[in-house]
Amino acid sequence: MAAVCLSAVSGMLSHFMLDAMEVFPSTAFPEYIYKELTKCEDVLMKKPPIVIMIALFLGFSSAFADVLDEPHLNIVPRTAAETARIADVTTPTTDFAGPTQFEEKPAGAATVRAMANTNAFSQPSANIAFEDELTFKVGNGLFRKLWVSSPASTLASDGLGPLFNARSCQRCHIKDGRGHAPEGPDDNAISFLMRVSIPDGDYDAKTADLNAYLATLPEPTYGSQIQDFAVQGHRAEAKVSITYSEETVALSEGEIASLRSPTYALTNLGYGPLHPDTMLSPRVAPQMIGLGLLEAIPAADILAGADPDDLDGDGISGRPNIVWSHEYGQEMLGRFGLKAGTPTVREQSAGAFAGDIGISSPIFPDGAGECTAAQTTCQNAQHGDGDVRVFEVDDEMLDLVTFYSRNLAVPARRDVDDPQVLRGKQVFYDTGCIACHTPSFVTHRLEDQPEQSFQLIWPYTDMLLHDMGEGLADNRPEAQANGREWRTPPLWGIGLTEQVSGHTYFLHDGRARSLLEAILWHGGEAEAQRDRVINMPKADRDALIRFLESL
Repeated sequence: MAAVCLSAVSGMLSHFMLDAMEVFPSTAFPEYIYKELTKCEDVLMKKPPIVIMIALFLGFSSAFADVLDEPHLNIVPRTAAETARIADVTTPTTDFAGPTQFEEKPAGAATVRAMANTNAFSQPSANIAFEDELTFKVGNGLFRKLWVSSPASTLASDGLGPLFNARSCQRCHIKDGRGHAPEGPDDNAISFLMRVSIPDGDYDAKTADLNAYLATLPEPTYGSQIQDFAVQGHRAEAKVSITYSEETVALSEGEIASLRSPTYALTNLGYGPLHPDTMLSPRVAPQMIGLGLLEAIPAADILAGADPDDLDGDGISGRPNIVWSHEYGQEMLGRFGLKAGTPTVREQSAGAFAGDIGISSPIFPDGAGECTAAQTTCQNAQHGDGDVRVFEVDDEMLDLVTFYSRNLAVPARRDVDDPQVLRGKQVFYDTGCIACHTPSFVTHRLEDQPEQSFQLIWPYTDMLLHDMGEGLADNRPEAQANGREWRTPPLWGIGLTEQVSGHTYFLHDGRARSLLEAILWHGGEAEAQRDRVINMPKADRDALIRFLESL
């Protein structure tokens, strides 16, 4: 209850800071928030509401005032009545006798029918305008397009590499779904990549300060990402090697689970040895649905859920990742990527073009893509930029791919009123999973994005970083995320993974072979919740998985 109160009031305060004169009349603001604080007085350590209000305001503004700016969105400020209504509708339910109103539509009006085939994640937002369906389809074409190396007769398709991970966006995000790690020596790593970096001279000092950008540098020879393919005449950087060891976990009622623990290595190094302090971070391509809605969640509402010092004592210490936007030249709230290292869908798309395919864009203009100064043959190769487009992906093409990525729709929930699903939902809530997997948000009201505007959504994520323990640690920082932290992934669509992607591999590197294994890998802040799952009756554990499969 305390977290709910803090979240609601902090959200009100944040909106006041952003749009004080438009949202709250000068006389109504303190009276309105005082009223809300009064409701929470009993759970907020019995402190006088006005004292809490001042403390929240001062703390919130000093910590987050410079990252509340959202230049990528054309926002219509909320009214006081809307803010109150949103706080009420997003308060987690305590009634599990039946479905919560509207939860069968996790993406609000953008929710689409759940198709029973592999195209379930490839549909446009249900509320998309007829004339925008063509824009979506053109963006889909660019997302699926196979790039070729320069020079090529088709200028719109040249510029691949010379070093790359895949020839198209679709090759990583197959059917717009979840990637997987290579399953053996004969399997490729197209939907799997390896981030690399080294610490710089201030690494130890900066990692001690959670509010500092953690000091990492690209690996001197291989850059920030390993490209395991190359065009003709060039050497690929390396091949990823994975070995697994099995460990068992004893569950209640005699059930035994097995977890596979991966060990990673880079072999067939094409450009010499790695730096001795190289840090590796394996990543599988995440599913693509609902990105525009996640982007439209007010930064203030996400930040209101942050509790880096665990002041409420629940053991959960969510932190935002504050990142540098290459497009806007300012600090912004990180939202995308497994460590929330990128602030917008457009910048995430441009980064994937550069790092995964070797394609330049207005945001990342280097025609050599990810290759480093040490890789002279790559730097001196002919690239596809410099023609009438200027970049290999120009603004128009990047906008089309961004529109497509923003509007890949979330399928409707299944079996929301099934008794086992409802029981599993209660177990999920009562176990404390919602401390990180926040059930619902309401998006900004937006002037020019009707598909994402003012939608009640159910992504089951707080969009914050959490320490997930040593077992899941990659020990590689990213911006303000340390080597044990990961962004809470959204859970919508997770039950359709096998249908869409043909597998049930989860977590950042795909090590978990089932939803239960994914839960059992939780440590750090989520260790208490994991232990409750281990010790609960098997029937409740089965119901929990059934609930997740309904998402």
